Amino acid sequence: MFIRKLSDCEEFIAGDNCTLREILHPDKADLRLRYSLAHAIVKPGMTTLLHRLRTSEVFYIIRGEGVMHIDDETAPVGPGSTVYIPPNAKQCIHNAGTTDLVFLCIVDPAWRKEDETVLEGGK
Repeated sequence: MFIRKLSDCEEFIAGDNCTLREILHPDKADLRLRYSLAHAIVKPGMTTLLHRLRTSEVFYIIRGEGVMHIDDETAPVGPGSTVYIPPNAKQCIHNAGTTDLVFLCIVDPAWRKEDETVLEGGK
């Protein structure tokens, strides 16, 4: 049995500039997973850096209000919203609320630094 508490996961600033804690990653624990699972926070008024992943990604919004940007599309997101981000899509998320925007990120196959490209310029 494998159980991991969020409070036991090291917090760091991710490449897109959000606060991240990796909960599950097959390279960091003896787990038979293809995907990685992380907990992310974007502070009020902040926007993650525009970036793309070679892999697919799913966000599940837990708390807060935001605006999701994927390629040329924009949509509001809030608690209970699930967002699919296709491989190689330009993406960023903006915290449009007054509290932390908190969400889970599932990357499949598991996130690797070399699969992420931070893009210059804005949306």
